[in-house]
Amino acid sequence: MPFVPIVLQAVVYSYSQQNPHENGENMLSDINLQQTLDKKEYKSSMRELEATLANLQQTLREAQIPVIIVFEGWGASGKGTSIARVVNALDPRYFDVRTTGKTNEEKLMRPFLWSFWTYMPSRGQIVILDKSWHRLIMPHVRDNWGMTNTEAYGFYHDVNAFERQLTVDGALIIKLFLHISQDEQKRRFKALEKDPTTAWRVKPHDWEQNKNYSQNLSLFEKILNRTQTVNNPWHIIEAEDRKHAAVKILRTIITSINNRLTQSTIVTPEPTISKEPNASSYPRILQGISPYRALYDVEYDDELSYYQQRMRMLGNKLYAKRRSAVIVYEGWDAAGKGGNIKRLTSELDPRCYAVVPIGAPSPNELARHYLWRFMVKMPKDGHITIFDRSWYGRVLIERVDELTPPHIWQRGYQEINEMEEHLTNHGIILLKFWLHVDKDEQLRRLTARQSNPEKHHKITPDDWRNHEKRPQYEDAVDEMLARTHNPHAPWSIVESNNKKFARVKVLKIVTDSLDKALM
Repeated sequence: MPFVPIVLQAVVYSYSQQNPHENGENMLSDINLQQTLDKKEYKSSMRELEATLANLQQTLREAQIPVIIVFEGWGASGKGTSIARVVNALDPRYFDVRTTGKTNEEKLMRPFLWSFWTYMPSRGQIVILDKSWHRLIMPHVRDNWGMTNTEAYGFYHDVNAFERQLTVDGALIIKLFLHISQDEQKRRFKALEKDPTTAWRVKPHDWEQNKNYSQNLSLFEKILNRTQTVNNPWHIIEAEDRKHAAVKILRTIITSINNRLTQSTIVTPEPTISKEPNASSYPRILQGISPYRALYDVEYDDELSYYQQRMRMLGNKLYAKRRSAVIVYEGWDAAGKGGNIKRLTSELDPRCYAVVPIGAPSPNELARHYLWRFMVKMPKDGHITIFDRSWYGRVLIERVDELTPPHIWQRGYQEINEMEEHLTNHGIILLKFWLHVDKDEQLRRLTARQSNPEKHHKITPDDWRNHEKRPQYEDAVDEMLARTHNPHAPWSIVESNNKKFARVKVLKIVTDSLDKALM
C-alpha cells in the first residue's frame, strides 16, 4: 500500500525571556552575610509577620491564587527549620510541604518536570518545596543522573518555560535561596555529625560541597542568573543568623503575595512568530486533502494482521529498551478514533499501555494549569500512553466555542510546543494524528449513531453543534497543524472516510516510527 506522508510547514518561534542577570551578576558573592537580629526584635517581628501571613493565606484562597514557595540553598543552610517557621503561621488544611530532592525509579523513568507537575497546588492552595526543579542542575544530582554539562544546560530552557507557564496562568512562585559562608556550613555539618540523631543528615556530597565551596558558589551564581526572570526572581536570604533569616523569609513571602494581589497583569514576553496570527496566514491544509482512500477487505485483513503483529513486537522492544511513546488522536467527531485505537492496541501487552480519554475538565482539573491533567498521565519509560483527544482542545474547542479568551488560547501554541519538546528531550516518541472525514460522511455517521440505540452513548448535542461549526473548526485545525508540527512531534493526517484504510495507515506510521526510533 503506497504511503505518502503529509509534510507541513512548521512555524518558527523565537522566544526572548527577559533576564536582568544574563550577564552574570554576582547574586551571592556580593551579599553581606553578617546580618543579625536580637532576640527581642525577632520575637516582636515574628508575631506580627505570622499574623499577617495567616490573613494573607485566606485572601489568597478567596482570590483563587495558587502559590509555590521554593526553598533552595546550601547544605545545612536551614531550609527545614525555615519551612517549619513558615507553616507555623498557616492553616494546615490549605498548604502542603514536599521534599523533592530524592530521586527514585518513578522520577527517573519520566521527564524530569513530571514529578513537579504532580506537586502543583490547586487555585487558592500553597505548596512549599524543600528543593525544587533547579536541584537537577546541581553537580551531585547531575552526575548521579548521568547528565552531561550540555544536557544540564538545556534544562534552563525547560525550567524558565515551566515557571513562565505557571505564572501567566495566575500562579505565584516565590524562590528563596538560603546563603551561608563556607566556615558556617562547616561548623553546622560538624554539629550535625556530633549529634547521633542528626548525623545521618550529613552525606559525603555535603562535605564535597563544602570542600569545593568556591567552585559551587560559581555554579550557584550561574544557576540563579540563568533562572532569574522578571516575574520569577530569586530572593537571597542571608542565613548565617537564623533569626534574621526567619524574619526576612516571612517578609519576602508577604511582600511577594501583596505584590501579586495588587498586580493587574503579568509581564510576559510574547513569542515572535514568523506569520501573522490570522486564519488567512496559514495554508488551507485540510482543503487540499481528500479524506477518502479505498482499501479492499482482503487487503485490509492481511495488512491489519501484519501491522498488529509488528506492533506487538515493537511494544516488547520498546519495553526492553526502556523507551516510551505518546500517541495523540485528534480528529472530527465520528472520525473513528475509538475503533482505530482498538486496532492499534489489540496485540499489545495490556500492562504496558494506557488509553486516556479526554473529555470536559473536572472541577479538580479546572483548578490547575490546563496542562496539569495531561502531564501527570505521561508514561514511564518502556510504556505507551494513547490520548483520545488531548491538550489540543485549548486551541480547538476552547477557541471555537469561545470557552477561553483569545489571549489565553493563542499562547497555547507556545506552551504546547514547549511541553512536547520537553517530552521528546526525555526520549519519548511522540506521534500525533488528525483523523479526517468530509462533512457529508461525518453527517452520515452522526445520523447513524442517532438512530442506533446501541450507539446513543457515542453522540451528544455537542456533536451536532460542532458539525454546524465546521468552517470555524477547519480554520482552527489548519492553524494548529501549521504551528505545532515539528520534526520531533509531527502531525500525520489520516484519510478516514474509509475506516479500514485509516486503521492500517495509523498502524503503519506508528510501527515505522517506532522501528526507526528503536534502531
